[in-house]
Amino acid sequence: MAALGASTFVYVTAETIPIGLLPEMARDLNVSEASIGLLVTSYAVVAGLTSIPLTAVTMRLPRRALIAGTVAAFAISQLAAAFAPTFLLVVVARLLCALAHGVFWATIAPIAARLVPPGRGGRAIALVFLGNSLAIVLGVPLGTALGQWLGWRVVLGVLALTGAACVAALTLSLPALAGDAPTPIGQRLRDSVLVLRNRSLFAICATTAVLMIGLFAAYTYLAPLVRRDAGLEGTALSALLLGFGAAGLVGNWIIGRWVDRSPGPLLTTLIAVMVLALATLTPVLGVAPTVVAVLAWGAAMTATPIILQAAVLRVAPEAGDAASAVYVVAFQIGIGGGSLLGERFVSAGRLGWLPLFAALLAVGAWVIVRASRTAFPARLPAETREPVTAS
Repeated sequence: MAALGASTFVYVTAETIPIGLLPEMARDLNVSEASIGLLVTSYAVVAGLTSIPLTAVTMRLPRRALIAGTVAAFAISQLAAAFAPTFLLVVVARLLCALAHGVFWATIAPIAARLVPPGRGGRAIALVFLGNSLAIVLGVPLGTALGQWLGWRVVLGVLALTGAACVAALTLSLPALAGDAPTPIGQRLRDSVLVLRNRSLFAICATTAVLMIGLFAAYTYLAPLVRRDAGLEGTALSALLLGFGAAGLVGNWIIGRWVDRSPGPLLTTLIAVMVLALATLTPVLGVAPTVVAVLAWGAAMTATPIILQAAVLRVAPEAGDAASAVYVVAFQIGIGGGSLLGERFVSAGRLGWLPLFAALLAVGAWVIVRASRTAFPARLPAETREPVTAS
C-alpha cells in the first residue's frame, strides 16, 4: 500500500508543480505565466481523452506490471522535460506522461480495494490517496522552494529519480494480481462507455466534472491569487502551499475513517466548506482571512476525491477499472476545463473573479449530490462495511 501511495505522491506533484513554479518556468522558457498554466490544461486533455481506450486495451495485463509500467513512463517523461530546451518540448514530454496518467488513476483505486477485505475499500483508497495530500504538503511546497533555489529543471530531475524508485518498490512489494478475463478489445471499449448507463455513476462523474472545473480554475492560479489577496511570495507562498496540503492531510485522515459509513453528508459538508472558503477569497481581505480560507479550501478539496472514488467502486463493483476510467475522464475534464477557463480569466485581467466562479460551480455540484441519494447515501448499510477500528 505504501508503494501505491508513493506513486500517487509523485504523480500529483508532477502534475501540479507548474502551479508553484509559474514565474520561474515562464522566465526560463520565455513565455507568459498563463501559458505555463496551459501545461496543466494540455496534460488533462490528453489524460482525459486516452483514459478509457488505454484502460480498455490494458485490462488483460497483470496489475503489478501495468501500474509499474505507468510509473516508469512517468519517470521517463519527467527526465525528458527536465532537459527540454524549449516550451514546446516541455509540453510534448508532459503529454507523454499524460498518456500513462489515465491508466494509472483508473487502475490504482481498484488495486487498493483488492488488497483489503470487503467493506474496507474506502479506507484503502484513503490510505493510498494520502500520497495526494503529501504531494500538496511536501511535494509542491518543497518543489517550489527547490525550484526557486536551483531551478525548475532540478525539480523535474528529482521527480524522475523518485519515480524510478517507486517502480522498484511496486515491483517488489505488490502481490501478483491478474488482469481481467480475455475479452475482445472492441467489447472492452463498448463496456467502458456503456458503464455510464449506471445512473449513480453518471451522477458521480457529473459532480466530479462540475466541481473540479471550478476548483482547478482557481487552484491553477493559487499563487497569483495569494499575491493579490495577501501579498505573499517566495518563502511565504511556499509556506502557505504547505499549509494547504497539511490541512488536506487532516481532512484525508478524517474522511478515511468515515467514508465507508456516511458518504453523502460528508461530501455535502466538504462542498459547503469550499463554497464558504472561495467566497471569502473573492474580495481582497488581507493576510489573515486569506490564510484561513486557503487552509479550509485545502482540507476540503484534498479529501473530496476520496469520497468520489470510493463511490465509483461502490456503485459499479463488477466493473471497477472501466468505471474508474470514466471517472478519470470526468476528473480530467475538471482539471483541463478548469485550468483552461482560469487561463481565460487571467488573460482577460479577471484573476479576482476565479474564486467566485469556483464557488458558483461548487454550489451546482452540491445540488447534484443532494439530488443523487443512491450515489451518495446518507448512511451505508452495515453489511457493506466493517467497523472502523481506532488506529
